[in-house]
Amino acid sequence: MTDLDPGLNLPRWKRVWLGIDSRTRLRERRGRTSRRCKPGQRGNDSARFFREWLRNPVATAAVAPSGDALVALITREIGGWTGPVLELGPGTGVFTRALIARGVEERNLTLVERNPAFAQLLRERHPHASILVADAGELQTAIGADVSPFGAVVCGLGLRNMKPALIEAILSGAFARMRPGAAFYLFTYGRRCSVPGEILDRLGLHARRIGIAYRNLPPASVFRLTRS
Repeated sequence: MTDLDPGLNLPRWKRVWLGIDSRTRLRERRGRTSRRCKPGQRGNDSARFFREWLRNPVATAAVAPSGDALVALITREIGGWTGPVLELGPGTGVFTRALIARGVEERNLTLVERNPAFAQLLRERHPHASILVADAGELQTAIGADVSPFGAVVCGLGLRNMKPALIEAILSGAFARMRPGAAFYLFTYGRRCSVPGEILDRLGLHARRIGIAYRNLPPASVFRLTRS
């Protein structure tokens, strides 16, 4: 099955959930193609996500790419002034495209993606970015010592599905590669931060919610982590 068939006889809520009847697809049917992505790209990306989720739901953690509201919220404090940016679990690159649109140069992006299919897609779409097929819990060894410190980290990983030891490894590895004062951005489908309090305390981190993307499906909270 190469794509989700738009003719599937599914309830409206399930078609939206699977990305078949996203707002972008509806605009395309009316002849108004979204300026943010090529015609059909979002629908194809939703299909890719759904296939990867079926293949490995724990590793993929989501059945579709993040929506526009979440994308705008998690990237709004980052721009060309940020310098190098590290993205963890970029998937099909919805956050990546937003970062570039906000002025982050493609050559200043380091994308860490464990899924080989997503990594290959990212290479095709962003040939000037540094794309690493690696586990986010091994950042200390995955990222070369000659890479400049990052001005921000954007995390698209499902931390709630991970063991505390792995979460701590991801955060400690990321902050070891970040500039002083740089921020780590993550989202969660709950109102509380997905990083346990004891891990924040142990690493000397402070978590602050910067907003809730109510129009995302499901609604998502975005948190900014900084070194205390």
